[in-house]
Amino acid sequence: MWHNQDKVDYLKDFIKKNGIDALFISSAPRVFYLTGFSSTNAYVIITSESKVFLTDPRYFERASEELVGWDLVEIKNSVIKEVIDLLKSREAKLVGYEKDRLTCEFLEALQKEKEIEFVGFSGILDDLRKFKDQVELGIIEEGIKITDEIYEAGVRYLKNSLSKGEILTELELRGYLVFQMLKKGASGESFPAIVACGKASSIPHWETSSQKIAPQAPLLIDMGLRWKGYCTDFTRTLYLGKPTQEFLKAYELVKSAWFIGFERVREGEPLKKVDEAIRKYFKKHGVDKYFVHATGHGIGVEIHEAPRVSLKTPEEELIKEGMVFTIEPGLYFKDAFGIRLENVVLVRGGRGEVVSEVPLDLEVIEV
Repeated sequence: MWHNQDKVDYLKDFIKKNGIDALFISSAPRVFYLTGFSSTNAYVIITSESKVFLTDPRYFERASEELVGWDLVEIKNSVIKEVIDLLKSREAKLVGYEKDRLTCEFLEALQKEKEIEFVGFSGILDDLRKFKDQVELGIIEEGIKITDEIYEAGVRYLKNSLSKGEILTELELRGYLVFQMLKKGASGESFPAIVACGKASSIPHWETSSQKIAPQAPLLIDMGLRWKGYCTDFTRTLYLGKPTQEFLKAYELVKSAWFIGFERVREGEPLKKVDEAIRKYFKKHGVDKYFVHATGHGIGVEIHEAPRVSLKTPEEELIKEGMVFTIEPGLYFKDAFGIRLENVVLVRGGRGEVVSEVPLDLEVIEV
């Protein structure tokens, strides 16, 4: 059974604190977070005394079997009509909604009902989602271990292909990784995997292409899967052939930076200090201008969620037990190469913990 009661109680407190009658949740990630149920057309309405799940006939039978303790409504007419009718039946006059997720079109349709006033809120549930409970941490751990296995299978596949004289494209390698994810039982990628060879690795969010994975070049693989509704995120940079001294020097800087950032993961410390420590180290070595993105991000039912690990993170955002976020320093040299190393970090026992067992040492593939 999905452990959702604490999450629902959190929203009931939210309703009370904000003086509203009900809360309408429409975004798929938040619906899943509350219910553990995945669908492309589902909604949740919370009042001080009830929790209601609405979905259409494609999902209703499964929802009836899986969602214990929820009031279920089958959407037989338009979503707008079903939502309005339900709110009226609960005598809700002032209703909160997700203004950071709901489309203008949907909101305009709701607001045609003059008997109900809708008030928008941003970041609903974000403060709660920053901290994972034991069930969530267990799921994320499983996902990370499976991500390790898939990455290692991908490297073996690449090596085997090269030994046969076969040159894969970036997309072919990504396709193999996705195939392995599905074979292991994941529901798919948590984001489109980045496979970037050679100069393409210098573009942080390169779009995996049909270009060949050429020898005598770096290969950056940034991948993640969705396991039981939760995301993983993982990056390693390999080298095919003999690395240049320039590459080796930069790689050691990124690797050292990762550990320097990780050492700052201590409960009670400002989260931004993780980012600051890495930037300070890069600046000391004269390469800080080549680090062009934030150090990391929270991860859970979405690939990017609170908290952010960045210089822009508020000073009062402290590292706390149960947080889960990435640390992913990188250096990107235009038209030459890029290097990024990334692990998901769990905050447990007051310190950071890494579940991945794939070393951060450079792996060189002979060609």
